[in-house]
Amino acid sequence: MANKDRNKRSARQARQRERAEREALVAESTAKDKGNKKASSSSKAPVKVSATKNTGIVARAKSYFGSVRAEMRRVTWPSKTELTNYSVAVIAMLIVFGVAVWLVDTGFVAGLVALTSLRG
Repeated sequence: MANKDRNKRSARQARQRERAEREALVAESTAKDKGNKKASSSSKAPVKVSATKNTGIVARAKSYFGSVRAEMRRVTWPSKTELTNYSVAVIAMLIVFGVAVWLVDTGFVAGLVALTSLRG
């Protein structure tokens, strides 16, 4: 439970930091507009600030893999016993459904053989 709470807290803090950065950028842009005498009063529309700059492919790839790494750190991984239990459950269900499909297939084949009087 503590790990989940810690992850929630860090996610909230990250969102709060992003919000503060966006507000700071908006405040800077409005301060520049107020300082600019040519700015019209009708330009009160919200300013959309892009968090990422249009950079080269290497920088974008580096950013992508960095965000993947950060996301993988936030994942709550199962313990060894949970992983074992889940694996056994999946294998058991595969066997059950495999047997069910085999029985249905055998039934269809038997029905077709009976209908067509073919043996084979």
